[in-house]
Amino acid sequence: MSDHHPHQHADRSFETLAIHAGNTADPLTGAVVPPIYQVSTYKQDGVGGLRGGYEYSRSGNPTRTALEENLAALEGGRRGLAFASGLAAEDCLLRALLVPGDHVVIPNDAYGGTFRLFAKVVERWGVQWSVADTSNASAVRAAVTDRTKVIWVETPSNPLLGITDIAAVADVARGAGARLVVDNTFASPYLQQPLALGADIVVHSTTKYMGGHSDVVGGALVVNDDALGDELAYHQNAMGAIAGPFDSWLTLRGIKTLAVRMDRHSANATRVAELLVAHPKVTAVYYPGLPEHAGHEIAAKQMRAFGGMVSFRVAGGEQAAVDVCNRAELFTLGESLGGVESLIEHPGRMTHASVVGSALEVPPDLVRLSVGIEAADDLLADLTRALG
Repeated sequence: MSDHHPHQHADRSFETLAIHAGNTADPLTGAVVPPIYQVSTYKQDGVGGLRGGYEYSRSGNPTRTALEENLAALEGGRRGLAFASGLAAEDCLLRALLVPGDHVVIPNDAYGGTFRLFAKVVERWGVQWSVADTSNASAVRAAVTDRTKVIWVETPSNPLLGITDIAAVADVARGAGARLVVDNTFASPYLQQPLALGADIVVHSTTKYMGGHSDVVGGALVVNDDALGDELAYHQNAMGAIAGPFDSWLTLRGIKTLAVRMDRHSANATRVAELLVAHPKVTAVYYPGLPEHAGHEIAAKQMRAFGGMVSFRVAGGEQAAVDVCNRAELFTLGESLGGVESLIEHPGRMTHASVVGSALEVPPDLVRLSVGIEAADDLLADLTRALG
């Protein structure tokens, strides 16, 4: 393992860390990019004589180590762990933290896959959950029971772009003796650092803004507590849903441009949101950068900018929303988000179909945009045409 602890780089700015943290030049050749160690096992110097602590690539791989050190540095944490997907990261976290009889508070606006993990998988193992509007700290407190071990937050949330005051909910979690988990996928650590605001664990789908190019699936956990980091690493190894070396390398490559990409995503999304607010066929716009957004002031306090995700509701109901998705051309019809190219989707029939009929059901006339880094004028023209 590397001798460098991520927190030793605390004096460096984010943009510098994104490029350099974990990216030590290869000692053999001087290659400035960490090699892809496409290997499963490692030669030992005598029984138990491990070089750098590596024995088997499920337990540790140098390319994955580089990514994990980078992730920890960007979130201001002490330990980062990289997984095969965001849901693999969530699954490892929940099984490490919870036992049958425990209770979790989950948000009323969350990624459908997260809800499915709680409602269809974890619940079968005796973990109870209840839903709260996490934008209201009092509602979270009211949902807590004497068995609550985890409070789960997404901010901005998926797909309604709700904002949670991380510091306020962290106070609730501390008072309840529970751990606060923040899914930071929509913001990325460039825009928001939940650990600094009191969160215990940060979760990412690195598939999204971290990788940034729609070419790799991955997940991450970052923590500040060494003992918790060790516990999660134990489960990561025991359960095995690790990020492979090539996936780790691709994610590291994407992260190097995270700051400049997020600046453009945010600028383009602001222009898209302003167009939608003024459009007669749009009945509501959800973007935390809008002054009228309910969470705008909190978002402005805890985020550097407002990100690239915009959702809106279309006059005429569900079919009108589906029609907009189908008419768009530059906005590609597809699930996922956070890539350099713009995407459009209908959450009710696509990403959030798993929450239909639940407390997390989304409006049928809702359209979700992942605003890319293309020329803003081209994006506005495409949306104007799609809205008709």
